Amino acid sequence: MRIQINLASEPFRRDRPWIVASTLLGMILAGMLGLLVYLAATSRDEAFEARQQVEKARAQVQALAAEQTRLESALRRPENAEVIERSVFLNQLLLRKSISWTRIFGELEQVLPHNVRIISVRPQVTPQNEIYLEMVVGSLAPEPIIEMLMRLESSEQFGATLVNNWLPPSQTEPLYRYRVSVNYAQKL
Repeated sequence: MRIQINLASEPFRRDRPWIVASTLLGMILAGMLGLLVYLAATSRDEAFEARQQVEKARAQVQALAAEQTRLESALRRPENAEVIERSVFLNQLLLRKSISWTRIFGELEQVLPHNVRIISVRPQVTPQNEIYLEMVVGSLAPEPIIEMLMRLESSEQFGATLVNNWLPPSQTEPLYRYRVSVNYAQKL
């Protein structure tokens, strides 16, 4: 039989692994704290720079708004109204003239089946300076028109198509007539 005798005033405990682990954990937490303090200081500096840039941008916007207000007040004067109206008219004419009919018909020729006729084409310019075409097309059967619509939508130059209405053949007109609107990618 074995008898354990402990002559120390306090019994022996194995605390060294706990002390080493606690010290390592404390050092890791201190390192993380240092990293967080560094990141906070960096973000504070970046936020300060961003606020300065925002203030500069606001000042520029205010200066531009004041300049725009000054110019608009000069343009609203009665003696300038005629010049503005003429300018708007000329700009619209130039915008319409910038549409290339040769290019429109060349690109339509690439997507039209041989048995579809173009009866009329009317280009329109949207306020966003995009062009869409209103066309009336005809064919002896509806299938070539459907093929044309699929080719238009898959083409790079044309976009979404919309069939506005259609008319069946009559005694005076032997063709199926479709009124089609299509987005056109010609740059102005």
